[in-house]
Amino acid sequence: MDTKKNVALIEKSLAFLHVNAADVAKYEENACLSLDIKTARVLAEDEYTYIAGILAQKFGRQVQIQHKKVDPSIIGGIIVTLEDKIFDASIKRQLQQVNDAMQQIHVDGTNKSKPQGLAQALSQSIDDFKAKIDLEEVGIVEKVGDGIATVKGLSNAMSGELVELHDGVIGMVQNLLINEVGVVLMGDVSNIEEGDIVRRTGRVMEVPVGENLLGRIVNPLGKPLDGKGTIHNCGYRPIESPAPGIAAREPVTVPLQTGIKAVDALVPIGRGQRELIIGDRGTGKTAIALDAILNQKDTGVICIYVAIGQKASSVARLASVLKSYDCLKHTIVVAATAADSAPMQYLAPYAGTAMGEYFMDQKRDVLIVYDDLSKHAVAYRTMSLLLRRPPGREAYPGDVFYLHSRLLERSARRNEKAGGGSMTALPIIETLAGDVSGYIPTNVISITDGQIYLETELFNEGTRPAINAGLSVSRVGGAAQTKAMKAVAGSLRLDLAQYREMAAFAQFGSDLDKATKAELDRGVRITEVLKQVQYHPLSQAQEVVTLYIVVNGYLDDIPKEDISRFEDEWLRYMNMNDLQLLTDINTTGKLPDESKKALENDIQNFKDSFVPTVKGE
Repeated sequence: MDTKKNVALIEKSLAFLHVNAADVAKYEENACLSLDIKTARVLAEDEYTYIAGILAQKFGRQVQIQHKKVDPSIIGGIIVTLEDKIFDASIKRQLQQVNDAMQQIHVDGTNKSKPQGLAQALSQSIDDFKAKIDLEEVGIVEKVGDGIATVKGLSNAMSGELVELHDGVIGMVQNLLINEVGVVLMGDVSNIEEGDIVRRTGRVMEVPVGENLLGRIVNPLGKPLDGKGTIHNCGYRPIESPAPGIAAREPVTVPLQTGIKAVDALVPIGRGQRELIIGDRGTGKTAIALDAILNQKDTGVICIYVAIGQKASSVARLASVLKSYDCLKHTIVVAATAADSAPMQYLAPYAGTAMGEYFMDQKRDVLIVYDDLSKHAVAYRTMSLLLRRPPGREAYPGDVFYLHSRLLERSARRNEKAGGGSMTALPIIETLAGDVSGYIPTNVISITDGQIYLETELFNEGTRPAINAGLSVSRVGGAAQTKAMKAVAGSLRLDLAQYREMAAFAQFGSDLDKATKAELDRGVRITEVLKQVQYHPLSQAQEVVTLYIVVNGYLDDIPKEDISRFEDEWLRYMNMNDLQLLTDINTTGKLPDESKKALENDIQNFKDSFVPTVKGE
């Protein structure tokens, strides 16, 4: 039998094997290396002897084949394993690499319908393709479950490094121990078993970024969930990156209008700010964030909505709302639903932030919503406990504060020297029974630049949005407001706070003096004006002219039950009769004296034509 002829394919595969001095440095020159061999078919003993001779020349050491395995699934070629290193020259591995290369083919949109365009792209990809066959450092899955794998080997792996398993499953190294590493798995892990090979990539965990993600619903790995086909990204970006330093940051002075009167007047948000939305379940936290996204239509602000631990139906409903208002085209929805594993939920906000930083690097403004970080902390706690990290307060690991601080610190407004652009964060935290002193709420409050506190009692009374003006605060304040908004909202918070205090005491008294009754009546009207229907954000000018009438007492003689109708008809009147004034306010952000006079004339003319509801009808 011609041995060389029988192993010609294997010999050709072994020609690709290049062993560096570092790969065998720990073995003495007279040492005998124990190798495992895997082939697609059973070989004769003299064939194994011939292969061992080739390997001895490659490694520069004596070689003995310890285990001879046969796996028809590798099709052909050979796989050689030396402790935690592997040389995979199988046909199966090469086909996988070809498939990966084909997946990266991007045909120019103008040529994708033309056969020559596709042929050119394929030809170029084939010319550029080079099979990567070399000695790789690998590990072996020792235990796997709940999206966590304990891997033997990978002695040189780095924390946060991306590793590959079969069937497209990837993982991220988390725990670094003496003899093993803990890896969190992403994707469908149902086929991962003990004994599977884990390959190092030498890269940190990264996600796809680019313009083509706009208008799409993706998972934290950037894979589409909306059934609209493959996404051709502009490249990859690490999920973790350093936050801009102090010297790279610009003061927050440019408003980010949410279109919500109560927010823009009482707790204004600026571009580059981090404003927490906090409250019990079912108090309208997501509604505020969603309205803020709707209000960015045609402003050039890129929006990213990160759904963590929510029902898939809720995410689909939110995407449907965005699409119906034509706002999905400037939005990326990153979804890690309740059905996804804890590692996927942990990855989601970091992936969304990396996608946002791509646009930030292009000097664009980004608004990112994390809904919500309470579930994110729970997912991290679950993952950490499965990795056998020591628990601390409420079983959270000791670095849970760092979990959110390094995430939110990446939101900033950068100066021109540092590249420009901004990212505004709206993290959401769910409290239990209004307890803002909980572990995770206090952590995130201390990281952010203010909070919008939503109160269950106000929500149940019909005040929407149910913002508690006393506990809500923006540490940026008037710096994130235009001059027009400052002019009308300056005394609004004080008037509202005084009303809340007086109303609490007035319920115990029977006789009220005239001044107190006037203050209460004004507070009732302010509260009514600040109510707003969901999915109807207002322009800056509409907010200004509406708040102007209540702050200056023009609603004092209007019955409470007519205020909502008065506001609707007032805005319609302004759109029909003085659209130029609204345009000027939106354009300049100012309300000069001549504009105030014109506005007061409009108010008087409108009030003369307004017909209050006659009681009893």
